[in-house]
Amino acid sequence: MPVELKPVSDEIMLVTLTDESATNAFDPEFMSELDVKIRQIIEDEKIRAFILTGTEKFFCAGANINEFRKHYDKGTIGKWIKQMTDILHPLILKIRHSDTIMIAAVNGAAAGAGLGLALSADYRIASSGGKFAASYFSLGLSPDGGTSWLLPRLVGSQKTRIFFFENQVWSAEECLEYGAIDELVDETILIQKSIEIANKWGSWSKASRSSKDLLDFQENNDLETHLKLEQRRIIDAGFTSDFSEGVDAFLEKRKANFN
Repeated sequence: MPVELKPVSDEIMLVTLTDESATNAFDPEFMSELDVKIRQIIEDEKIRAFILTGTEKFFCAGANINEFRKHYDKGTIGKWIKQMTDILHPLILKIRHSDTIMIAAVNGAAAGAGLGLALSADYRIASSGGKFAASYFSLGLSPDGGTSWLLPRLVGSQKTRIFFFENQVWSAEECLEYGAIDELVDETILIQKSIEIANKWGSWSKASRSSKDLLDFQENNDLETHLKLEQRRIIDAGFTSDFSEGVDAFLEKRKANFN
């Protein structure tokens, strides 16, 4: 199977793109499988976080260039790209708006729309083999997969502009320096460290985890609008049993258990 699922615990899932899918991921069969499996994870109330990683030298290399050639020659390129992005783009929105934490364990090259998957994560941790590649301009294309929206929010608009227009490939060290990833570790502990982050971030309450989309909305909201949104969210959170547990834990000087 192109996408392998391995439970780490009842609350954490490891999602691995196998060798073939990591190298040439974006065909209809793969995209449909990835979409179904990630949505199943997100919609499972027991799962609080998941880790996405690739295989060997690739995290996810994006589209199969041979498929581009075939569909261009057949006159079906527009339909094919639309079919892919009609799956990918709603999936990225689902990831960003869900209360399920996503950790990208970037083991190798993330290029094109594969880069979009890495950038859609809540936390990115890479080994020395991790790379971020622009790729689009060398093919005469414009960006997709949310890359032109997500990357500027991590590294800034001008750094992103240079990344695309210079058709750059960033090493893991450069990604860390620029802020495109959050942590750089030895490849032997990449998954272990990713599990640690998934456990920590996933341990917060559902209301707290849901607040991650507030950080996206603030980019476009004016302060007044955003304050009203925060007000609605914190009022709703105040009615939850998790809030009651948090208050009790504070008063009893212990760590809260948000189950």
